[in-house]
Amino acid sequence: MASSTPTGTPAALPPPPQQPPRESFLRRNKFLLPLLLAVNFTVGAYLFMRTNKKDGVEVEEVPNVPPASVSTTARPATITEKPLAPPPILEPPKPCEPVPENEQRELYKWMLEEKRKLKPKDSQEKKRTDEEKAILKQFLRAKSIPGL
Repeated sequence: MASSTPTGTPAALPPPPQQPPRESFLRRNKFLLPLLLAVNFTVGAYLFMRTNKKDGVEVEEVPNVPPASVSTTARPATITEKPLAPPPILEPPKPCEPVPENEQRELYKWMLEEKRKLKPKDSQEKKRTDEEKAILKQFLRAKSIPGL
């Protein structure tokens, strides 16, 4: 027969066992902190070396000497600056051949067609395109086109 209390009711079930307290994030992921430090150090060293090379400064290292023969007057690393190379001498640009007048007229016609295709956003832009179109029309009507 089931155990019962003196009042005749069944015995209460024992309370569920308590769950152990949850561990902290770092304790659960022990590998994460050393990995993060190693990656951070590597990125920092890479950035330091990259910027060091851009400056044109070279660092001379002291040759490896066994620790027993190291004196107290050890020579520190010396920094020597390399002179920057002079910029290459550029030849002056050669003048191009003049564009024939008929090609200039075709170019002005094409520019005028493109100006006509534009849809101005406001009145100022419309005025400016109208002025540019008027100038292009003057060039096309003229007997001779000024040189470019």
